[in-house]
Amino acid sequence: MTESNHLPGRVGVMLPRDLPVRQLLPYARRAEQAGFDELWVVEDLGWRGGIAQAASVLAATERITVGIGILPAGARNVCFAAMELATLAQLHPGRLTAGVGHGMRDWMEQAGGAWPASPLTLLREYTTALRALLRGEAGPADGRYVRCAGVRLTETPDVVPPVVLGVRGPRSQALAGESADGLLLAEPAPPAYIAASLGHLGRTDAQVVTYDVAAVDRDGDAAVERVRPGLAAIGEPDWAPHIDPLPFAAEFRAHRAASADGEEFARTMPAEWVRALAVTGTPEQARAAIAARHAAGATGVVLAPVGPDPLGALESLALALPGKE
Repeated sequence: MTESNHLPGRVGVMLPRDLPVRQLLPYARRAEQAGFDELWVVEDLGWRGGIAQAASVLAATERITVGIGILPAGARNVCFAAMELATLAQLHPGRLTAGVGHGMRDWMEQAGGAWPASPLTLLREYTTALRALLRGEAGPADGRYVRCAGVRLTETPDVVPPVVLGVRGPRSQALAGESADGLLLAEPAPPAYIAASLGHLGRTDAQVVTYDVAAVDRDGDAAVERVRPGLAAIGEPDWAPHIDPLPFAAEFRAHRAASADGEEFARTMPAEWVRALAVTGTPEQARAAIAARHAAGATGVVLAPVGPDPLGALESLALALPGKE
C-alpha cells in the first residue's frame, strides 16, 4: 500500500459548520470548480458529523481532497473510526485526510465524560493504532485507553489516508512528529507559529495543514474589517502557543488585558495585527499571506470564510488562488 502524498503549496477552504444543509453540496462543488485543492469539514459537538459530511462531499465531487478536522479520539472507538476512514479511502483513493485530536474538554465532558486524565497518552495510543489498522496491520497491544489488540481490517485502501494531529503546544506537536503523518494547526496560523510548530514536530517530511480566518476584497481595508470578528477568541490563555512567536506578543497581551471582552479586543486591535493573524486584504495581499505560510513550512493552507454569505465569501476567497491574477 502507498500513503497519499499531498504536494506542498496547496490551498483549501473550510466548509462552515453552520452552512445551511441545502447549500452543503453546492458549496463543495463550487469549491472544486473554483480551483481549491482541498475542502475541510469540521466535527464540532452539536453540529454535523465529520465522516458523514466527508462521505457526501467526496461522492458529490471528482477531484478535490476532503479533510476531516477534527475527529475527537475520546469519543470515537478507533476500530470503527478506522473502518469508516478505510471505506472512504477505498471509494475515493487519494482524496482523504483524517484529522484527529483529543477534542475540546468542555465538549468531551458533556459527551459522556470522554475526557482522559492524560490526553497525550490517548493521542499516542489512538494515532498509532489508527494508522496500523488503516495499513491492514493487526491492532497493537492494548494500552491505557485504546484497546484493539489483534483487530485487523478485512477491507483496506490501496492509498492509505494520512492522519494529522490537531494539537497545539510543544509536547503535543512533538507527539505528532512521532505518531502521526503531520499537524493540523487551527487558526490563527501566522508564519512565525508555523515555523515554531515545525521545530516542535522535529520532521521535515510531515504534512502541515493550517486553518486561517480569511476575507478577500478588492477593497483591502474592507476585508480587514470583515475578518475581525473571527479573531475575537484568540486572546484567551489557551491560544498562547499561537501568540508567543509573534514579534508583537507583549503588546498583544496588554491590549487583550485592557479590553472588556474578545469582541472589543478584535474590533480595536491594529490593522497590521489583523493582517498578520489572518489571510485578508486584496487578492494580491491574501495571495502573499498564503505564500508566506507555505514558505514557513505549511504544505496546505485552509481558508475559513467569514460573514453572513458563505457562497459569496467562497467566490471572494477564490480570487486569492495562485493563477487568479
